[in-house]
Amino acid sequence: MSTPIARIPDLDSLRCFVAAADGETFRAAASVVALSPAAFSERILRLEDLLGERLFDRNGRRVDLTPAGSRLLPEARKALDQARRCWEAVADGARRLPFDLVLGTRYELGLSWLSPALPDLERARPDRRLHLYFGQHGDLLNRLRQGELSALVTSGRLVEAGLDYAPLHPEDYVFVGPVGPDAPPFAGPADAARLTLVDAAPSLPLFRYLLDGGGPVVDWPWAAMRFLGTIAAIRAAVCAGQGVAVLPRYFVQPDLDMGLLQRLLPDAPLQADAFRLVWRAGDPREAELRDLAEALRALPLR
Repeated sequence: MSTPIARIPDLDSLRCFVAAADGETFRAAASVVALSPAAFSERILRLEDLLGERLFDRNGRRVDLTPAGSRLLPEARKALDQARRCWEAVADGARRLPFDLVLGTRYELGLSWLSPALPDLERARPDRRLHLYFGQHGDLLNRLRQGELSALVTSGRLVEAGLDYAPLHPEDYVFVGPVGPDAPPFAGPADAARLTLVDAAPSLPLFRYLLDGGGPVVDWPWAAMRFLGTIAAIRAAVCAGQGVAVLPRYFVQPDLDMGLLQRLLPDAPLQADAFRLVWRAGDPREAELRDLAEALRALPLR
């Protein structure tokens, strides 16, 4: 007897299931597929409801496969591999005509990573011409929805419907401060009263990675706050001794290596995120966008 179409798992749900089976926690697996932990858990619950079987035993933060989950895992891997082969079968036999893709990105990531990669990406696919548009997350999303961008590269949180994505690189964060004889000591939240917190906006989108990292909830009585909009400006302010900030590790690792910045509270847990290539759901160039995502995943983040 054939299985009703309504009870066949979708590929994104299977991708989440495999990520959960390969990881030790849902939080770690959520980062792999670029979903929030809450959205990831909801996706797994919907899959379990669809199949009518519990797929994981939840033991605190750790999750283990149930017998049903163990039976599903090899089939899920085969389904994902077969989906990839379907695309390759069409793409390899098609005559590739020149086409353009316009990618939105924030300034720092575009300058340090995407722009230097354009020659190699275009040599690998001469039929694909890539263009960059630099902007802030909200502006980029609006332009994507209006069709001005083919896709955007972002680690910003996505809540609106009608978007699809492919994960690129994990992004983790560090809490950093200046170094030098004039740098005030920092041992914990009590020292915040002597310091300025530097962030991108009053909603504290960067410091929230520390607040949401799973550590104890504490009060941070900052002496002042300063909002500078871009991570490049925030980094420059912290290096100049004008405050402390949470910043992407890849962006400040050279400063840490050279002793221009110091890591604060190194044992404090910070929430991880991930870069994604995001496009409008149903885009007719989805196969090309997923091919681009694979190429971007192969490029080290810098």
